Amino acid sequence: MKNVRVTHIGGPTALVEAAGWRILTDPTFDPPGRRYSFGWGTSSRKRTGPALRPDELGPVDAVLLTHEHHADNLDDRGRALLPDVPIVVTTRAGARRLGGGARGLRPWAETTLTAPGRPPITVTATPCRHGPPLSRPIAGPVVGFALHWEGQEHGVFWITGDTVLFRGVRQVPRRMVVDTVLLHLGAVRFPSTGPLHYSMTAAEAVQLCTLARPRTIIPVHYEGWEHFTQGRDAVEKAFAAAPDDLGQRLHWLPLRTKPH
Repeated sequence: MKNVRVTHIGGPTALVEAAGWRILTDPTFDPPGRRYSFGWGTSSRKRTGPALRPDELGPVDAVLLTHEHHADNLDDRGRALLPDVPIVVTTRAGARRLGGGARGLRPWAETTLTAPGRPPITVTATPCRHGPPLSRPIAGPVVGFALHWEGQEHGVFWITGDTVLFRGVRQVPRRMVVDTVLLHLGAVRFPSTGPLHYSMTAAEAVQLCTLARPRTIIPVHYEGWEHFTQGRDAVEKAFAAAPDDLGQRLHWLPLRTKPH
């Protein structure tokens, strides 16, 4: 996408610089080594740290938080950053828990980011299901975000959020043209729930991108934690076998993280 810069900080955390805005997704800045509980007998250890510390980010105009109740999307140091950010957008349940004026959205609801001297950005919440059917009461609410601003040439900038492939997420490319997608992957699984997966597999990602046909595909949230079962190799293999030129649209952003 023209005039957009994306810096992958680690996991789901990315700094998106566009139209004069500096937007941070799912802030995770804790060091590696700690084990975190995800509820219902599930847990995972963080294996790698962030590419940047919070004090190395520079000013952040807004945080887009797909969900705040899992530490691989909002950890302690990421949470400490939120009070200094002018705008925080998340789920409705997450906004109630965070307080502080956070904006909560249901899927397909919109909010507008505004600030002096910058064009407004329309943020549309997109559907997510963070696991198999009937998992929402356990996994909790999650949303993705589609960003649109004046001057975009080819379509929205879409952050899928933690989701599996299901009817709701398939509606996104049917409702809007997607130029760039920040694609949450990893095929999350836990020993206590067997073969069930809680985020998109590489095969599901190919299906979704075949439907959406984005010009640029940026994988995130596939590394750095024990509960990811598919990394870069699995994603590259799946996209290499995809029809047409889909694999050529895959762009891996560099990470400067060090293994624990």
